[in-house]
Amino acid sequence: RREMERVSTIARHVVSPDAQQRRPPITSHVLDQVSGKPAVGVRVVLEVLDMASGHWREVGADVTNSDGRCGRQLVGSMSVAAVGTYKCTFDTAAYFARMGGKCFYPSVPIIFVIEVPSEHYHIPLLLSPFGYSTYRGS
Repeated sequence: RREMERVSTIARHVVSPDAQQRRPPITSHVLDQVSGKPAVGVRVVLEVLDMASGHWREVGADVTNSDGRCGRQLVGSMSVAAVGTYKCTFDTAAYFARMGGKCFYPSVPIIFVIEVPSEHYHIPLLLSPFGYSTYRGS
């Protein structure tokens, strides 16, 4: 029985090739470092830089769920990301206002470059009222 529980736990963490293909090409996750919990209800907007005009064009937008993650709405109709420069902007002011506080960074823009469209790009944000951190997730 104990062995079956271990197998079941491992199986829940393994992502099948079919599931990987269905996963959006760009995902995000926001964690509140003060509470130590997912940041629920953060609006995130994804944009791509139009190299010809130098302007940002919105791709999609979403609000983080109960796990602090964005769903497929973040990437709009995109099934594969194109090579280019992208920006995820997180509305931190509204989030901290709902939490009953203020913040120093009312908006957090994270700009990143996609060079290999077949790869998955995960953009995590670790958030506090007076600072933030990010990295390329998996």
